[in-house]
Amino acid sequence: MDEVLFSVEGHVGTLTLNRPDRLNAISVPMLERLSELLAQCDADPGVRVIVLTGVGRGFCAGLDMKDLAAGRGIGSDASMGSGRFDLRSAPPIVLHNVDKPTVCALNGPAAGYGMDLALGCDVRIAGAGAKLAASFAKRGVLPESGGTWLLPRLVGWARACEIAFSGRTLDAHECLSLGLVNRVVADDLLQKDARTFAEEIAANAPLAVQATKRMMRLGLEESFEANVHHVYLQLLPLFRSKDFGEGVRAFLERRAPKFDGR
Repeated sequence: MDEVLFSVEGHVGTLTLNRPDRLNAISVPMLERLSELLAQCDADPGVRVIVLTGVGRGFCAGLDMKDLAAGRGIGSDASMGSGRFDLRSAPPIVLHNVDKPTVCALNGPAAGYGMDLALGCDVRIAGAGAKLAASFAKRGVLPESGGTWLLPRLVGWARACEIAFSGRTLDAHECLSLGLVNRVVADDLLQKDARTFAEEIAANAPLAVQATKRMMRLGLEESFEANVHHVYLQLLPLFRSKDFGEGVRAFLERRAPKFDGR
């Protein structure tokens, strides 16, 4: 059974975690496949938006504790190998570096690694039954997959400390009030709502959207002046793109633009 399902409809690529019997707990094959598919979507000009979700009643329960207790899986001695860490192809790194916008359709609980994976997406739409469980400290670990970087940037230092140090579980509406999710919808409307939003993004000029994401990502780490200079360098090729010409014509002709990503 494929542990990550993949489909493309229109310009939206959907990656679905598929271990429902384990609440989509992370396995080594799942990690490898997730990284491959994220990179594949990022390289495919036909995919303009990536949606990440899960099968069944949970988004992702984190690392598979049953596999770990059995001496296999992520975190076991067997998985550590030589002890040399090369995380360039790890999903959190790949997810952070893709230029395509990423939307998490948060269907049910996301704990530990699953929480970090959700926070790594650009936008999170939560079903009413969704939860984010920062359970790391209760398991003797830390937010190992981007959470220590992402959480303070999303909610501020004090809130991040409160959530991470206590190992709290936040329901969907708490997540919304903290800014951890963009909106909450009925569970049975989640996939449709996420799809509609992804299509809204995909209707825009893809080169412009991807450039915007790159510049916002760089802006997290650089000065205002440096970011303005980088943005200008991104703007020059956009002015020469066919999509820019189409956008101008569509505005003047009072019609919806049709972008082809060139």
